[in-house]
Amino acid sequence: MSRQIILVDLEKPREKNLENDIYWLCNSFGLSSGRDVENMATRIVMSLLDKVSEKERISSEMIANALGVNPSRVNHHLRNLINSGLIYREKRKLYLRGGSLKAAVQEMRKDSERIFDELEAIAAEIDQEKGIQNR
Repeated sequence: MSRQIILVDLEKPREKNLENDIYWLCNSFGLSSGRDVENMATRIVMSLLDKVSEKERISSEMIANALGVNPSRVNHHLRNLINSGLIYREKRKLYLRGGSLKAAVQEMRKDSERIFDELEAIAAEIDQEKGIQNR
């Protein structure tokens, strides 16, 4: 499965505010960019966080009902959230990767480090084959 991890270096919110912090985190992962003018991805993450904290299993239908939107719209954004590695789906239920937001970020960091290690190894092979010297 391919995974797309986007990182955007944004200034952290100056004041502590839970909702603003969640928006900042989601925007830093590029989850609410482009055509997502209603921040649907962030709203989905917020809904998922509410249910995780309540120890409740959640489905895409439950999120759609909570947000008052069409389930197909939620599923579109869920695919992006799953592809980013922030959440995963097991059968029909959704889970935050690692069971918490912090654990999910740590797992995504490991993913990015593994990707960079692979890129670096191939880049070194290409340099060697082309006779390019490192400084």
